[in-house]
Amino acid sequence: MTDSKYFTTTKKGEIFELKAELNSDKKEKKKEAVKKVIASMTVGKDVSALFPDVVNCMQTDNLELKKLVYLYLMNYAKSQPDMAIMAVNTFVKDCEDPNPLIRALAVRTMGCIRVDKITEYLCEPLRKCLKDEDPYVRKTAAVCVAKLHDINAQLVEDQGFLDTLKDLISDSNPMVVANAVAALSEIAESHPSSNLLDLNPQSINKLLTALNECTEWGQIFILDCLANYTPKDDREAQSICERVTPRLSHANSAVVLSAVKVLMKFMEMLSKDLDYYGTLLKKLAPPLVTLLSAEPELQYVALRNINLIVQKRPEILKHEMKVFFVKYNDPIYVKLEKLDIMIRLASQANIAQVLAELKEYATEVDVDFVRKAVRAIGRCAIKVEQSAERCVSTLLDLIQTKVNYVVQEAIVVIKDIFRKYPNKYESVIATLCENLDSLDEPEARAAMIWIVGEYAERIDNADELLESFLEGFHDESTQVQLQLLTGIVKLFLKKPTETQELVQQVLSLATQDSDNPDLRDRGYIYWRLLSTDPVAAKEVVLAEKPLISEETDLIEPTLLDELICYIGTLASVYHKPPSAFVEGGRGVVHKSLPPRTASSESAESPETAPAGAPPGEQPDVIPAQGDLLGDLLNLDLGPPVSGPPLTTSSVQMGAVDLLGGGLDSLMGDEPEGIGGTNFVAPPTAAVPASLGAPISSGLSDLFDLTSGVGTLSGSYVAPKAVWLPAMKAKGLEISGTFTRQVGSISMDLQLTNKALQVMTDFAIQFNRNSFGLAPAAPLQVHAPLSPNQTVEISLPLSTVGSVMKMEPLNNLQVAVKNNIDVFYFSTLYPLHILFVEDGKMDRQMFLATWKDIPNENEAQFQIRDCPLNAEAASSKLQSSNIFTVAKRNVEGQDMLYQSLKLTNGIWVLAELRIQPGNPSCTDLELSLKCRAPEVSQHVYQAYETILKN
Repeated sequence: MTDSKYFTTTKKGEIFELKAELNSDKKEKKKEAVKKVIASMTVGKDVSALFPDVVNCMQTDNLELKKLVYLYLMNYAKSQPDMAIMAVNTFVKDCEDPNPLIRALAVRTMGCIRVDKITEYLCEPLRKCLKDEDPYVRKTAAVCVAKLHDINAQLVEDQGFLDTLKDLISDSNPMVVANAVAALSEIAESHPSSNLLDLNPQSINKLLTALNECTEWGQIFILDCLANYTPKDDREAQSICERVTPRLSHANSAVVLSAVKVLMKFMEMLSKDLDYYGTLLKKLAPPLVTLLSAEPELQYVALRNINLIVQKRPEILKHEMKVFFVKYNDPIYVKLEKLDIMIRLASQANIAQVLAELKEYATEVDVDFVRKAVRAIGRCAIKVEQSAERCVSTLLDLIQTKVNYVVQEAIVVIKDIFRKYPNKYESVIATLCENLDSLDEPEARAAMIWIVGEYAERIDNADELLESFLEGFHDESTQVQLQLLTGIVKLFLKKPTETQELVQQVLSLATQDSDNPDLRDRGYIYWRLLSTDPVAAKEVVLAEKPLISEETDLIEPTLLDELICYIGTLASVYHKPPSAFVEGGRGVVHKSLPPRTASSESAESPETAPAGAPPGEQPDVIPAQGDLLGDLLNLDLGPPVSGPPLTTSSVQMGAVDLLGGGLDSLMGDEPEGIGGTNFVAPPTAAVPASLGAPISSGLSDLFDLTSGVGTLSGSYVAPKAVWLPAMKAKGLEISGTFTRQVGSISMDLQLTNKALQVMTDFAIQFNRNSFGLAPAAPLQVHAPLSPNQTVEISLPLSTVGSVMKMEPLNNLQVAVKNNIDVFYFSTLYPLHILFVEDGKMDRQMFLATWKDIPNENEAQFQIRDCPLNAEAASSKLQSSNIFTVAKRNVEGQDMLYQSLKLTNGIWVLAELRIQPGNPSCTDLELSLKCRAPEVSQHVYQAYETILKN
């Protein structure tokens, strides 16, 4: 007997059995078989072999069986596209079935079958369903258009489905309206440039009418759509607010948050004097409070949104402090978020209540929560001055508990209280010093070192305390090392005779024995300061510090305005704009609040405050560098307050070997209260070559920033042009150009003083512009600009400033201030400074994107008289971050396919045609495709500039 018996069997296997059952004549058996197939599919078995048999079961009147077959179809159509075409006839038939449920089921399944070959067959049935008499079918068809658009956008546009969708906004059935809005919003999101949802007062009225009658998710779609509309005046805004307010009492929290978003946005347009404004504020509080009685996950989302609302309009919830008190069974993430909001709402009226709560929290068992509670006590002291004394005594009580992490947090916040109220609570320093040995966290150690250095004159053994930290200097974190260096230098300037060895030791540790560039740089700067001008060192290191603001953790106003427009979405939970976490081809549109119409000034006037932040309403935060030109007018034009101004002569030291014997001269001269003893300098070999250079004109040459640095190869740099003639700026002439090198954009300026007086106190600011260009640092003119003197400065730029579309697109309005006046000018920057280094697309992506961008977005240009071959052109363009993705030769013409990406994420694709070896034809043809066609003209100008220079 052979072994073949093991390989022969009468059993044909599961698939075979299912096939037989599917072809059975009995309806019940058929249905059971399809159920078995779906069950196998659900658990991951491959039953695609049964495709033709299952599709045969579609011809049935049984709705349940039909649903099961359609489910199978959706799953396997992608892997069996040729087979799926067999089902098309049934779809077409089902779309004309007398039963509306079957018509809707057919159209829904059609949208889910993502197979290119089938889509064109589905256009006719879909068109009929969009005009179906039954609203259930119409609402299903509306969503199907969005799905079809995702598969083949061009087909949807050619077939006119988008216009039909727009007509459905006027439908008599509210659910159809909601689904049409949802579909159009979805399509508009993937094509931000297209103005699909063209909202006007009439269509808004229809949406508001539908709002009252559709389902909760329909209401959310409509409310989100309303939030993207900007009313023409405050009366229209008020009328919309009145009709949206009833949604605040809805049971679904998503509807409530969407309604809050609409109201918060339109409140911007209402005058605060209106009675309605006050009523609206009162109506907004109860729904937000109600959200806090939901389950913890929903509470957390609500609290993250309330955090934004409280920063924008604290008056909404100012009387609701108690609902934010922590419950014993709240999860930690809810507790921490509630604490944050409690501090934002703390005021003189409720501070006693808040402090009693916080003190209670500080004795809890949850370490993270206790730490945040202790910090919160400190933040309350800084925010509400009247409570500072009570807060400090509460913190001292907590220090007495000797619980390690409580003590450490308390020391960190007491440091901030000292910064806010100098010379008021220094009596507690002795208590802090007792706990020195228990500190093991970097932040607490750094805070303690700061306190000892800052108040060294009040602490008898300050040098011993700091020396105890110095023993393990290299094991400390960078934060502690930097603080220790500064602390010992402060101590030295206050008690020079006793601490000379200590400062020598710390400077040597920081410069020669450390490989941390920040620490080394700070060490060298202190060393140079001490060795050249001790008076200046005292003025710099012991300068009066600005008081700290209570709201250091406020979200920056322009970002806050954008996040208010995203209430109820993931952006409001992350507290980041969508562009920060959404990847992929979807264009993310930056939203902003509408300008106030109630004010008499124009919203774009450079002198007005940013929209939504009238003076006195928002707490002070450090303003963004490029907010508005008018801010320059508020800059202090007077001389510096503390100490005499540094003249140039005090800085021009000649060729002093700073790190050689320089510090000895410090001790020999004995200027202003610094006793003289010998100071041993470190060996000069340990100093980088550039640091031994003589100081010639102040700190600008300290690290030789302007001279002798070879230009790194970067994109093409245009020659400097005069931007502001001297006759227009009272003798100040400004020339400049823009550069991009290794990812950094700079404005290279040349300032010439053609007046008869010295110019000082320079500052610069940009108006809002198309790409958010803003100075990344102040304008550093270190020495006064004497008559007939010229200085060259490189001003680093960032692209995170406020954005406003300019005409032309690359227009930049600049204001420059000095001690004479404020001067305004505008200039055009070349677009290639915005081309980023990671702008090379891979071939597949390039091909897909080129096809995806509509043909009407393609622009054709000619670059005349440019006799370059493909290699030369490609290499020139590559140095300016225009990358060649592919190259081919067609009928004697070289075709370069290129891509580039702008700093704001816009991609531009190009096709450059070159005729090599034909001296009579030196013109190049350039085709550009981009989702934002308005940039094409400027990209062409960049091409022309780069190739011809």
